[in-house]
Amino acid sequence: MDAHEHTKSRDKHAHRRWQAVTAWMIQHKKITILIASAVLVLAAALVTFVVLYQKPVSDIQVPLTHQVKKKPAPKFYSPLTGIELADEAATKVNVTAVMIENSPDARPQSGLQQADVVYEAIAEGGITRFAALYQQNRPELLGPVRSLRMYYIDWMAPYDPAIAHVGGSLFALQEVRNGTHKDLDQFFNAGTYWRSSDRYAPHNVYTSFAKLDELNAQRGYAQSSPQAIVRSDQPFSGQVANAIDVTMSGPTYNSSWNYDAASATYLRSQAGAPHVDREKGHIGAQVVVVLKQQMDNVLEDGYRENYHTSGTGDAVVFAQGKATEAVWHKENMRTQLSFTDKKTGQPLLLPRGKTWFSAVPVNEGGGVSWQ
Repeated sequence: MDAHEHTKSRDKHAHRRWQAVTAWMIQHKKITILIASAVLVLAAALVTFVVLYQKPVSDIQVPLTHQVKKKPAPKFYSPLTGIELADEAATKVNVTAVMIENSPDARPQSGLQQADVVYEAIAEGGITRFAALYQQNRPELLGPVRSLRMYYIDWMAPYDPAIAHVGGSLFALQEVRNGTHKDLDQFFNAGTYWRSSDRYAPHNVYTSFAKLDELNAQRGYAQSSPQAIVRSDQPFSGQVANAIDVTMSGPTYNSSWNYDAASATYLRSQAGAPHVDREKGHIGAQVVVVLKQQMDNVLEDGYRENYHTSGTGDAVVFAQGKATEAVWHKENMRTQLSFTDKKTGQPLLLPRGKTWFSAVPVNEGGGVSWQ
């Protein structure tokens, strides 16, 4: 078969196939119509897509609806007063505690007003004495410096302080010299202390932070790890307390505090007169805490006063012109004092600021009142 005949045969077969398809379509009109409609719809969709299609933009610009918040800078607070400090290093500055006398011959004292924390208790014969703790302030003059008692160590130990004193009771010296404390006893460091000529012994031993810092550096006492007194920025609530009377032993050692709203500070008086620091004037504190504790005698080098510093007991916290009755808690020498609200049993956080603790002997007539 030549090419012409082959083409003619192929066309004949194609014609027959088309006739068959046409015949099928006539016999199946409904199906044919559905298929034709579907083809038309697909064709229309393709045309629409080609007409409306736009090339996507390579970089999509999404408008910002809000600014991304930056992580706030960390804040650092004094572990003694709760006051904000410049940096973390300031919270670890070595704490130094100084035993300061309070007999009439020792008044006015030097350095008390600049202390971050003060603990007041009876040392002997109803005569009170102060353990003053310093971290941020460095007074030029401190004193008169006197001897140490065991219960002051109990209160001071959680601050990890170097302790400046002139001797002490038997139990206190055994404890402070056992290698677990930073002992700055005048007995072994005479060059750090001196006797003033304007007072007579034993009420005339003084020191300064220039000398104490030098001694601390020599001993390697560069830092402390104080346990913080837990503080709060919330307004302090409680009963009105613009005037406080604290009974320690007798009129010479009893104290009172009057609230100065302008400075949010309680100003201290004792023996019926303002209690003043010789260099810095009227002594005050933002927070006053009265610890009600048992006091008895123990046989050391003779009979000595002894406070029951561990366990629990009643307390009253004064701040911002208000008073809240509380319960104090202290597990042992190394743990910090904490407080709960006596009515609710919930933790009681102290406001920020210089804090003065007075330990009154409840079994010896000590107490506190306010109005």
